[in-house]
Amino acid sequence: MLDVFKFRDAQKEAMNLARIGNKYLADTEPWKLAKTDMERVGTILNISLQLVANLAIAFDPFLPFSSEKLRKMLNMDTFEWSELGRDDLLPVGHQLNKPELLFEKIEDATIEAQVQKLLDTKKANEEANYKANPIRANVAFEDFEKLDIRVGTILECQKVPKADKLLQFKIDDGLETRTIVSGIAKHYQPEELVGKQVCFIANLAPRKLKGIVSEGMILSAENNDGSLAVIMPGREVKPGSEVK
Repeated sequence: MLDVFKFRDAQKEAMNLARIGNKYLADTEPWKLAKTDMERVGTILNISLQLVANLAIAFDPFLPFSSEKLRKMLNMDTFEWSELGRDDLLPVGHQLNKPELLFEKIEDATIEAQVQKLLDTKKANEEANYKANPIRANVAFEDFEKLDIRVGTILECQKVPKADKLLQFKIDDGLETRTIVSGIAKHYQPEELVGKQVCFIANLAPRKLKGIVSEGMILSAENNDGSLAVIMPGREVKPGSEVK
């Protein structure tokens, strides 16, 4: 039977009622009228409280605890759904209970902490359920041998202007200094890499990236979260050493 109830539409109508109440108070401005016409102020407050009493009923399916708290402030012991929409839910002279904040203010730091907690949980779940991508189709050993993978020492590294993802490297490849452009700027700061040794493909055809001729490709491993880790030899070797 639940599929015949229109919860979203009902919630929308309840929110519309709340908006009407806000607009009514903003338009009538009883805080200004209080200086000249208290009788009119009394009427405005009566209508506003009748609206609030209706909200205490209308929102009960969606915010049951807050609705109950609101009814206690209004001193509404009971309510009937058939009463929803009436303008005399609170009789003249009805005694209200002490008002208090209906909702506590949530500080930005609290929200950020909860968001971070959710992100951490999501990351932990992804790591726990991580499976490597399927192995690609076999290639002939002769095709692999065509790749010339070398170790080079990074002499210089800088960000490429107007390119958030690119870093420009000057690398000692054992024979000369070559330029390589790599899309790892979001994973490393340039100063982190200067002086480090990295593995790179030395015999790729040069190509231009943002006007810079790149003479090779630095090898990186992609983690399950999308972060990149540059492939480095486990111990220092001579620049130009071949990876076999």
